[in-house]
Amino acid sequence: MKVTPFETYQHYLSLKNHFTNPKYDFFKYGAKTRASVTSFNKRKDKYWFEKTSRKYSDDEIIDFLVSNFTATDNPQNLWIGEIINSGERNYAEWMKRQQSLTYLFTEQSNELFSENKLDDVFNCSKGHPPVLKMFLGGKISLETLVIYDKIFLFRNKFDKKLLDPVWESVSLKLKKYNSFINIDIFKFKKILREIVNE
Repeated sequence: MKVTPFETYQHYLSLKNHFTNPKYDFFKYGAKTRASVTSFNKRKDKYWFEKTSRKYSDDEIIDFLVSNFTATDNPQNLWIGEIINSGERNYAEWMKRQQSLTYLFTEQSNELFSENKLDDVFNCSKGHPPVLKMFLGGKISLETLVIYDKIFLFRNKFDKKLLDPVWESVSLKLKKYNSFINIDIFKFKKILREIVNE
């Protein structure tokens, strides 16, 4: 189903709110915002929302925007100009990761656990644990990190121990992206068990 340019704009605002405001939940509030058609019509970048609404269906627009908010280091500073420049590339890379999630998770877990014991991977007593260092170094995708959190529930523990801005921004992104990753958790637990017990 196609969406109107204004609905695309609403999705953009509500997802920006979702990824930057700890209290706002895109799913809970049904993508609603206080935006008005009048304010939308005054925007200089209105044409982009018109073009995007013609190109994608409702679900695709949400995926497209999510892929861009998760690709940026600071969703708060993500503006339309950036999405115009690199949005398509971010979306294509995101789609590729979604389609090969099992493979990616397996490969990245093999690398992580070949260098670290399970107990050490999430140990943050000496600062950033290996799992976070590998994510920050680009060796683990955000999707893999979310799956680890679904399995080990480490985010809340890290929140209490890692009081630095780097972890705080990763933690918020992890929390907000979690609800967009729908997986068969048992399948991924099984993959992990085989890797760890090798």
